[in-house]
Amino acid sequence: QVQLVESGGGLVQAGESLTLSCAASGSIGSMAWYRQAPGKQRELVASITRGAVTNYLDSVKGRFTISRDNAKNTVYMQMNSLKPEDTAVYYCNARDITSAKYYWGQGTQVTVSS
Repeated sequence: QVQLVESGGGLVQAGESLTLSCAASGSIGSMAWYRQAPGKQRELVASITRGAVTNYLDSVKGRFTISRDNAKNTVYMQMNSLKPEDTAVYYCNARDITSAKYYWGQGTQVTVSS
């Protein structure tokens, strides 16, 4: 079974940066970051395939960068120019190549103050 361990959340001021990390066990295919703000649905923020093909939510394009280290089974998301509307719990998601199942991390809080 895949396990995901996230780190890097915190409290920052608008305009500052944070980097999220998610380390996975097992044989991992695509990985992604989702977020969920209070009272809102969980939404896909960015995704990346093993071949480094990326996809972004329109509102974060140009500010967030997703990357991965396949040797370490780790996905990163560099978040620059953070805005108060980026405040949410951020969840790592990964697909197990063997089972084709998707797994979630425990979530990490990102709070951006104005």
